Amino acid sequence: MEMLDNNHEVIRTASDGEANARISSISLQEPERLPFTVRIAASHDDIAGAVAVRRSAYGRHLPEFARTMTIEDVDTAPGTTILLAESRFDHAPLGTMRIQTNEFGELPVEHSVELPSWCASGRLAEATRLAVMGPSSGRMVKMMLFKALFLLCEQRGIDWLLITARSPIDREYETMLFRDVFADERYVPMTHVGGLPHRVMAGEVSAARRRWSEAKHPLYRFVFETCHPDLDLTHPVEGAIRYEAAA
Repeated sequence: MEMLDNNHEVIRTASDGEANARISSISLQEPERLPFTVRIAASHDDIAGAVAVRRSAYGRHLPEFARTMTIEDVDTAPGTTILLAESRFDHAPLGTMRIQTNEFGELPVEHSVELPSWCASGRLAEATRLAVMGPSSGRMVKMMLFKALFLLCEQRGIDWLLITARSPIDREYETMLFRDVFADERYVPMTHVGGLPHRVMAGEVSAARRRWSEAKHPLYRFVFETCHPDLDLTHPVEGAIRYEAAA
């Protein structure tokens, strides 16, 4: 199985690969400890904790949809990874994100729209069910979940990372340099989010480091240069729930 290297380095194309290699050669900053951990869910209890966070977070804005949330078949399907943030104090779940690839089937967004040719082929991933427990630590937890998302996509050689976002959350993805899949920036009803209108946006994974560096993105050092020992992206051990097909 694939593992992250110490520099989080993945070479995808000649130009961006060379840029990423140069950027990745920069020494990581001193380790930064967090009051929580982020890891890959490895058991039924882990997934239940993720669902509890989803229900709490979605309940603040979409209470009817939140009440329908439970463990879904896709949560344990091949090609699915669930990230789980937990308090270091009492291991309470604080945040979660689900990442699905197109290795074994269509992405959730493809049940609602036909993707244009430029992002409909190759290795694709979609991030869904992003949720955090509350405002006190929610921003930092969300930032760490996105860091984990970027690094996992690099690790797995993903070409395009897709997200769907309702207003006004879509503006956050604009700041992370995601681009609209459709030129008219339309909002499309999404079947996997209760039919609510969402923008469909994409980011080219191999170009992310270079683009964030060139744009002097304020989170660049946090995502790509800061060492976070509390972020563990190794796969679940044998005997736990499996999220990737056996080699």
